[in-house]
Amino acid sequence: MSASHGEPCGWQWFKDPRLDCLGFRGIFPSNSTPPLVEADKETDEQNYLLWRIVNGVAEGSTEIPKGEAIPLEYNLVALNAISFDKGCYVGQELVARTHHRGVIRKRLLPLKFFKDNGEEAEHNVAPGSEVIDGASGKKVGTVTTQLGSRGLGVLRLDVAFKGLGTLTTRGENDVKVEAIRPDWWPPEWVREHQQQSAAA
Repeated sequence: MSASHGEPCGWQWFKDPRLDCLGFRGIFPSNSTPPLVEADKETDEQNYLLWRIVNGVAEGSTEIPKGEAIPLEYNLVALNAISFDKGCYVGQELVARTHHRGVIRKRLLPLKFFKDNGEEAEHNVAPGSEVIDGASGKKVGTVTTQLGSRGLGVLRLDVAFKGLGTLTTRGENDVKVEAIRPDWWPPEWVREHQQQSAAA
């Protein structure tokens, strides 16, 4: 890294290319305070993980299963992780065709877990748990990540936003699931979701 672009010792902050709300990243020696960080503004990794979950951003092979995940369902287009203008990669034709012609029926969403009495349900939902429609008993999706009463899950959009309290986890009827539409979603995704919900 060039010192002309960063601090005298070559350190530099980089804006997270995914979303503005994810801030900046930098790599610095562990025994030093990164430049421009105020002591009272530092936070730990758990808070960053919770911030990503609340904003609906998956990261790494644990949250985006290698060989299984469909990039469009994990919202990677809007997170600047896919380019339709350069290079070839495995699955490029399928991803490009679906992006330009298809409809994405499932997407990664932030989730909130709560009990029947409205209290937050912490540590009751494991990644891999099925989310079901309480009325029909049909599978809506799967929880991919959990931290306290928050999580991420890939859910069918035609059912995910039908109404508060209609989603639950299979085998744990006392845990309700609320799917949350992230504020950063592009307007066309919101329209697409509304059309799917109206058709359902």
